[in-house]
Amino acid sequence: MIYAFADCELDTARFELRRAGSPVHVEPQVFELLAALAERAGEVVEKDALVALVWRGLAVSDATINARVSAARKAVGDDGTRQAVIRTVHRRGFAMAAEVSSRVAEVAGMGTAPPQRSAVPETRFARSADGTAIAWTAEGEGPDLVRIGHWLTHLELDHESPVFGPTIARLAAHHRLIRYDVRATGLSQRGADFGGIDRFVDDLEAVMEAACEGAADVFAVSQAVPVAIAYAVRRPERVRRLVAYGGFVTGRALRPAAEGDLGAEMALELIRAGWGREGSVFLETFTRIFAPDADPEMVADLARMQRVTADADTVMRLRRAIDRFDVSELISEVAAPCLVLHARGDVIQPFAQAQCLAAGLPQASLVSLDSRNHIALPGTAAWARLMQATDAFLAQGSS
Repeated sequence: MIYAFADCELDTARFELRRAGSPVHVEPQVFELLAALAERAGEVVEKDALVALVWRGLAVSDATINARVSAARKAVGDDGTRQAVIRTVHRRGFAMAAEVSSRVAEVAGMGTAPPQRSAVPETRFARSADGTAIAWTAEGEGPDLVRIGHWLTHLELDHESPVFGPTIARLAAHHRLIRYDVRATGLSQRGADFGGIDRFVDDLEAVMEAACEGAADVFAVSQAVPVAIAYAVRRPERVRRLVAYGGFVTGRALRPAAEGDLGAEMALELIRAGWGREGSVFLETFTRIFAPDADPEMVADLARMQRVTADADTVMRLRRAIDRFDVSELISEVAAPCLVLHARGDVIQPFAQAQCLAAGLPQASLVSLDSRNHIALPGTAAWARLMQATDAFLAQGSS
């Protein structure tokens, strides 16, 4: 959505503020504050509501709120004296003083909704080194971009998912997007052994050999990040650029527990208690930990996806394997340029792991996202920034 007021335009799909036609850099919380006021034009947004919308209910002081409001006013050419754009309502909150109009962004592939597609792409299979059949698809046109299988995927259901569908559509808008399901899950061969990280690297290699003629860009999320790193060291000539979101260097079972981190045993207990049970409070709790800001439709979709993608035994075996991934001895050997993105409030993989990645990879830059969601949720400012940063980074390799 694009909100126009005064001489400004606020584009929530691109996470961009423009003033008199020129981009204006703002911090994520300032952007979300402006979006909250623009979306509720004509209303007084009380401080408690603003805290819930911008700070996700965290305890913040009046001084912090006032500092963000001051920064927002400066960004749109306003100040606390004139209050021509943002008005302070004494003892209550804030309101948009300027008239606001809105319209849907017209650029295909750049908004939160996926462009129209005729059908789910055809599923094909590649044989991994141990003979396991790995399901993969390709769609879109442009340079090859491989989205590595992660926790948990399903090639057909992902395509139309309100959680994963918009990301797939965005990545396929300017690339030939190759996706695959992790072994023993989704449409890949069920019942396969997991073993160590090398098995997962073998799977990626099999898909790359089947789907790509030369080097490709790689988009890796969560557990897929160490897999991508290990593959980039094994086959450096095949990885052009690497985007790593929500990843880690050392798995949960091999690193000291951090405050607020979801422990390996706790995750397994939640799976054991409720996986696959319709309406299970344990399954919903597990889902909420991955995406605390998901709306009810997204929560229901994630729960459904988890139930049909793998059974409880498979999920527990997969979780144990992932928690023992360790690429600390490999990251210094990665030759490809890397973009590391991570939500600062992620409890699945703490932000410290992103710092380890960015510090250890020879050609890496780090972008922090103001979010507590391990799964990037379409429609949020963090998702828009993730997509915008990814587009810009991958475009560098195409120029």
